[in-house]
Parts: sequence; structure tokens; C-alpha cells
Amino acid sequence: MSMSYLLVSLLIVAWQSGAQANWWYLGLEPRLTSGLIQGSGVDSQTQIAGAGVIGPASAEKNCKNAHLTAKQQAICSRSPPVLQAVRAGARLAIEECQHQFRSARWNCSVSPENPENVFGGVMLVNSREAAFIYAVSAAGVAYSVTRACSRGELTDCSCDNRVRARRPNNWQWGGCSEDIHFGEKFSREWSESGEEPLKEGALHGPKGLAGQLMRKHDTEAGRRAIRSRMQRVCKCHGMSGSCSVRVCWRRLPSFRVAGVALAALHEGAALVRLAQRGGRRPARLRPARPDLKRPNKTDLVYLEDSPDYCERNLTLGIPGTRGRVCNRTSLGLDGCRLLCCGRGYQTRVRDVTEKCKCRFVWCCHVKCEMCRHTREEHVCN
Repeated sequence: MSMSYLLVSLLIVAWQSGAQANWWYLGLEPRLTSGLIQGSGVDSQTQIAGAGVIGPASAEKNCKNAHLTAKQQAICSRSPPVLQAVRAGARLAIEECQHQFRSARWNCSVSPENPENVFGGVMLVNSREAAFIYAVSAAGVAYSVTRACSRGELTDCSCDNRVRARRPNNWQWGGCSEDIHFGEKFSREWSESGEEPLKEGALHGPKGLAGQLMRKHDTEAGRRAIRSRMQRVCKCHGMSGSCSVRVCWRRLPSFRVAGVALAALHEGAALVRLAQRGGRRPARLRPARPDLKRPNKTDLVYLEDSPDYCERNLTLGIPGTRGRVCNRTSLGLDGCRLLCCGRGYQTRVRDVTEKCKCRFVWCCHVKCEMCRHTREEHVCN
């Protein structure tokens, strides 16, 4: 697989045209992926944070899949059920990406027609969109593995007992603190094990040194977006609700919280370039221009300008915005002026039948009527 070095390609294998989906090595059954690959929508009924749909024996067999590097197969073989957590993390990442960019020109659409990468050739460009995908994918794996640990679904991790070494004044540690440190460590090891050795002299492009440094930076930023937003949750104990003893533990935030943060970082991503230094000093990424701020470890970085998402591009797998529904009154990204890229839009009227006048009936269901009305839609030319 020519792009197996990409983190995303290691998480999600493309749907081969005219054949069964080869998502199986992640523990995904074809029936569960249908909502992910049709256009840009996500099946809201699909459970993401569960334990998976395959057993340990099948998972161990899947560890030997050719789409995984030898190092990743070794990681998987140590604990075959972890592949189910990777699968759940990949699906979290896709759903969050499509939610955050649902109104943008690039809406994180996935395609069943590209045999190399479900995100298409967009990942061939080291753009800010690629930076977001790297970050949210690494965050998804760290999140899902951490959650699997606290649920007892993995044998080599459980709760984080390190927090109990701290001695707070007005409360005490208890319960099961989710071990984000283990999740981060696994996510880092998994992505680094997916990198192919650099060819001598390869500096730029998807397989070059600059791209590798970009991936390393952005995946780390994705993990930090989860760790920095861990929440402390407390419960009171005592006679008559006196709260004489308050027990606290740490838990993961909603993944949407991290997704919102990463989307904001995408907007403010830093344009960088490869800076090679003499001697034994390693190459690093530096701001592309002197007037640009030096990015920190939580920022996203990118190397190339984004491609044109307005027009269809078969080479890069970009569907364009023709036919997208826009908001005529909005001044934001979903507005017809921006989304349609100046091409204008058409207004069409549709007859819609929806539930209405719903009321609660004792006991215990909701009764609705069916109402028919017309709805205006504005579609990009």
C-alpha cells in the first residue's frame, strides 16, 4: 500500500471499488461503515465508544494483516483486543472531522472510490486540512484506548493510580481515574510504528523529512488536546448530604470538546518550512516567514497551502461544492456567497412531510401528527 506510512491510512483502509470493504482488519464490519462512506454523512445510530464487534481470536488473526507494518503487527499481537480500540478511535476521528467541517468548502468527505486513502489525494498535500486529520486521528486513538482501559477491555492497563500519590487538602482521590498517559503512549507508539524509513535525500513531499516532522508535531498536538482537557469529577459522602468526605477522580472530556479545540487550531495553524542545520543538529520546522509566530507544541502546523476545494478535482478526490445546500442568509462558511465560491445558487422548493404537534400521552409515549409543508432549499451552481 503506497501510503501505508500515513497515520490515517493505518487507521482506515479504503473501500475497494467493486469489492467488499477491507475495513475488517480494524474490526469494522461492512454494515457498520455504510454511514461513514456515503458522501460525508455519518450514521448517528452507530455506536463508537463500544468494545467492538469482533472477538479476541478474530482480532489476533487481523493483527497479521498486510496493511499494518511489522512494528504495528507486533504491537497488536501483544494485546489483540487493542485493535478494536484503534477501530473505535478511527471512527471517532472521522465523525468529528465531518461534524467540524460540515459547513465548509472541504467537508471532510470520504470516498469509496479511492483505493489508497478514504480521504482521497487531499492527504498528498501537507495542508492545514491534513494537519487536522493527523491531529484528530491521533486524539481519537488516545481517547478510545484510554476509555477501553477504564472499562476493563484491555488486559495491560486499567485505571490511573498515579494521581492518588497527590495529597489535596479538601478532598481525596478515589474511583477510577482514566489513564490518559497510557492512551497517549499507545497512540504515539502506534503512529510512529507506521512511519516508513525515509529515503536518502527525501526532504519534501508526503514521504519527505518535512512531512514526517509535520505529522509528528500534529499528532502530538492532537494528543495534548485530549490530555489538557481531562476533567476532575467529585462525589460527596457524609451524613445527610453533609459532604464531609469528597472523593474525586479524573475522566476524559467529551470528544467533541477536543474536536472543537482542534478545529480552532486548524483555523490558526502555522505555516512552517524545513530548516536544516549543520553538524549533528537535527532538522526542525521553523516559521515560513520571519513575521510569523513560532508555533508551540499545542499548535497545528502545515507546509503547503490548501488546494482549491471549490471545483471538483478527480486527482485529489475533491468533490467540489456544486450541488451543496447553502444558507442564503448566513455570512459564515455555510453561506451561499462563500460556499458557492461566487458561482451563485439556485433556489428550489420541496414538499416535505414531517412529524408535528407532538404531545406526551400518559403513559408512556409521544404521539405526533404528520404535517406537510413546502421548504426552500438553496443549492450551489
